[in-house]
Amino acid sequence: MKKDIKNVHLSVNPPEGHVRISAPKRMSTETIRIFAISKLDWIRQQQKKLRAQERETPLEYLDRESHYVWGKRYQLRIMETTEAARVDLKHSAIELRIRSEASPERRQAVLDGWYREQLKAVVPGLIAKWSPRLGVTPDRFFVQKMKTKWGSCSPPRRTIRLNTELAKKPPQCLEYVVVHELSHLLVRQHNDKFLALLDRHLPQWRMIRDDLNAAPLSHQQWGDIKSG
Repeated sequence: MKKDIKNVHLSVNPPEGHVRISAPKRMSTETIRIFAISKLDWIRQQQKKLRAQERETPLEYLDRESHYVWGKRYQLRIMETTEAARVDLKHSAIELRIRSEASPERRQAVLDGWYREQLKAVVPGLIAKWSPRLGVTPDRFFVQKMKTKWGSCSPPRRTIRLNTELAKKPPQCLEYVVVHELSHLLVRQHNDKFLALLDRHLPQWRMIRDDLNAAPLSHQQWGDIKSG
């Protein structure tokens, strides 16, 4: 793909390891082909890493099943109640209080709602932290379950969206995605200007992105592995 950028960007994207090259408009197709060939060893290494990653076991929402909150592992405890369903985080357990006849789908819905609330409680503080640094403030933010992205941004509406699954990841992963999406309010494309913005404000962003991509693979994947 040719774009209005200065340098070539090569990425190997999870989960299948598809290769993507973004190149300056002035660069010839033959030059791009030679560049890709020169990176074959690196490409194969990254694809091998992705194939080796453990995929998440589908959750069944059963007692003693492992779940994650902010990157830490907890054991799910199903506790019967006749009152309204609720979730409590205690020590090493996530206590799900719910009616005995509740289906796995209902248990999942309650937990998903709880994760959403955890994220909604934390995001305003991150926006308040980073908006002055970046010089941009979103009009609104949304939290929802997303199938293919960790986050998204709509510059015309000045809004950002964040995946509820981020509440399961280490806090620095959420912060990285927030900074990434806020930066898109300034620069829409993943071009050199955008990368320079991340480098200036969050120098360790590549390491955090790689940690996010290195987590057990699920339907939720965001970002890519870039050369250099």
